[in-house]
Amino acid sequence: MMLASSVVLAQSNAAEGVMQAQLEKKGIHDNWLSYNGDYTGRRFTSLTQITPQNVGQMRAQWVFHSRNAGVLEVTPVVVNGVMYVTGSNDAYAIYASTGQVIWHHSRQITEGLVDDASGHINRGVAVLGNRLYMETDNAHLVCLDARSGNLLWDVAYATGNRNYGATSAPLVVKDKVIVGTSGGDDGVRGFVAAFNAETGKEEWRFWTIPAPGEFGSSSWPGDLYMHGGGTTWMPGTFDPELNTIYWGTSNPSPDFEGTVRPGDDLYTNCVLAIDPDTGKLKWYFQFTPHDLADYDAVETPVLVDSVYEGKPRKLILQANRNGFVYVLDRTNGKFLSARQFSLKQNWAKGIDENGRPILTGLIPDEKGARICPGYAGATNWFSPTYSEATRLFYFMSLDDCNVYSAKVEKFEEGREYYSTGVKHPQDEVKQKVLIAYNPVTNHFEWRNAQVGEGHSFAGVMSTASGLVLFGNDANSFEAVDGATGKSLWHFNMGQPPHASPMSYAVDGKQYFAIAAGSDIFAFALP
Repeated sequence: MMLASSVVLAQSNAAEGVMQAQLEKKGIHDNWLSYNGDYTGRRFTSLTQITPQNVGQMRAQWVFHSRNAGVLEVTPVVVNGVMYVTGSNDAYAIYASTGQVIWHHSRQITEGLVDDASGHINRGVAVLGNRLYMETDNAHLVCLDARSGNLLWDVAYATGNRNYGATSAPLVVKDKVIVGTSGGDDGVRGFVAAFNAETGKEEWRFWTIPAPGEFGSSSWPGDLYMHGGGTTWMPGTFDPELNTIYWGTSNPSPDFEGTVRPGDDLYTNCVLAIDPDTGKLKWYFQFTPHDLADYDAVETPVLVDSVYEGKPRKLILQANRNGFVYVLDRTNGKFLSARQFSLKQNWAKGIDENGRPILTGLIPDEKGARICPGYAGATNWFSPTYSEATRLFYFMSLDDCNVYSAKVEKFEEGREYYSTGVKHPQDEVKQKVLIAYNPVTNHFEWRNAQVGEGHSFAGVMSTASGLVLFGNDANSFEAVDGATGKSLWHFNMGQPPHASPMSYAVDGKQYFAIAAGSDIFAFALP
């Protein structure tokens, strides 16, 4: 559906489209062109209109309500004053300065999905030229005309097991649209796949669970490789100079019962370095070998160029769900450092010189084992940020524990494949904490403890003016001083945020936007 009065303006704003050269630029200005803003995953805007000195004057400008979504987890994309958002299988184009709808592409949700996919979560679009790309709850890649919302093509990319789903935003690299899948807890075989941006034709597919006879297949006896997990349910990042995409993979399946999948369980719980032209693996790093606690490694692999140990290096920073923050060399995957950030930690004593965890021996069983971090992880999919202004890495942490139980179960299509589950102890208190980490010194600069019940799933972004903005654990959008963590401003949205913020400008005016509940909120100075 397009509002007639908006047709000409929408077509005019989108006429030039988004070219690959724009996507490759470092630094985010007026436009926020992809899920993370740019290829680095830093979520750092160069806009400086809103500062620590004037952020206290920031006010809500408009609210957009998505009628079809339960909980929005989308990060908006903004191109030339037009914002694109998704809710479930629907896409909207709205004016980024007013929240007025330009067009709405509607698609029915899919019945009979399993686990995460049954929540019909969608985290946003990718854009190239005048085309928008989005994944659907049942793992279709859809191409829309950005000027009208009209469907151009629709490709089903995960078939053969109805436990597949998709919850991510795609990533556009050159002439390809790169996607992943959800279902790592449900007995599917993970992959990263690339499709021709013009035609929708599949160009390559990298399977994250090796087939019989391939390197790493010893962990997957019989046909277990077909149900091994390792899904790729969040978008990766891209280094054009190295011509490499970096993509995180989820936990193995079954989740908690590991005797059926001996060894390290490659390529689960990894960051993968992949050639975007061919789909060939360049290197991998596994954060949690033989994972028994659901410590997905899909958290954003943030790309930072910095002087490290006295010389310039190309780094990857990742705050991992297992409770450690890692620094890797992204040219070769070499492990450089790790530091425990989770205050509740009992599954590992530390990380050795090769980057492997030193285990404590806790194993889920039929009686149940208390393991920390818990099932939700010490952090999760919501975004971190790296600030060029402060040279610090910021991310949200959760201190919590769960009792894990396990027993051998058979895979059954249409059901989850946890083998068996977790419980939250009644006396266990959750605590959300915003953390500032210095990757060069390997120290934490500050911690901002949140007031709440640990239920928010909101990310973080930073600005060239020195601000850090995030959804806090008390239903508010908040801004703090990036150097000190001091709170400077907040706005109560009245509902828990489950998304990551972004920033853009229209006609010289800077805005911030974040989703909470089923609404998008936009903020700016008066």
